[in-house]
Amino acid sequence: MNAILNRKSIRKFKDIKISDEIVEELLRAGMAAPSAGNEQPWEFIVLRDKEIMKKITEVHPYSKMLLNADVAIVVCGDEEKEVYKGYWVQDCAAATENILIEVEDKGLGAVWLGVYPMEDRVEAIKHLFNLPPSVIPLSIIPVGYPDEQRKPVDRFNKTRIHYDRW
Repeated sequence: MNAILNRKSIRKFKDIKISDEIVEELLRAGMAAPSAGNEQPWEFIVLRDKEIMKKITEVHPYSKMLLNADVAIVVCGDEEKEVYKGYWVQDCAAATENILIEVEDKGLGAVWLGVYPMEDRVEAIKHLFNLPPSVIPLSIIPVGYPDEQRKPVDRFNKTRIHYDRW
C-alpha cells in the first residue's frame, strides 16, 4: 500500500542515469498488469534519445518534462492482439499504473502523459515512431530521479462510495 498511497506526479528530474536493469523492472511491472482474457495487448517503447523526446514536446502540449527525464516509456496497445475489442485501453491503463507504482517503489519519479484518446496526439506519436496501423499509443511516462519534493494527495472520499445501490 505504501507505494500506491505515496505515488505522486513528478515533473522535475535530476541529471542521473537510470540503469537498464531498473528500466526492465519497470517494464516487468507493466506486464504484470491484469488483462482482459489475458490478451496482453501492450507494447512498450523505451526512450533515451533526447532528440526524440524533444520532438514529442513539439506535438504534446504537456510534455516539457521529457526534456529532463532520463528515460521515458511509451505504452501502446496493439488492436491485432485483442481478444475482446476495446479492452486494450483498460489493459494498457493498468500497465501504465503498475509502472507508476513501481517507479514510486524504486524511489524514482514519473508522471502519466495521456495520449489516447486525443486524436491529434495519437496521430502525431504514431507518425513520430512509425507505428503499425494496429498500434495505438495510450500514454507516455517520463521517468527520472526526482528533483522536486511533492506530497502525495489523499484522494479517499467516502461520498463516492455506494453500497448495494446508488
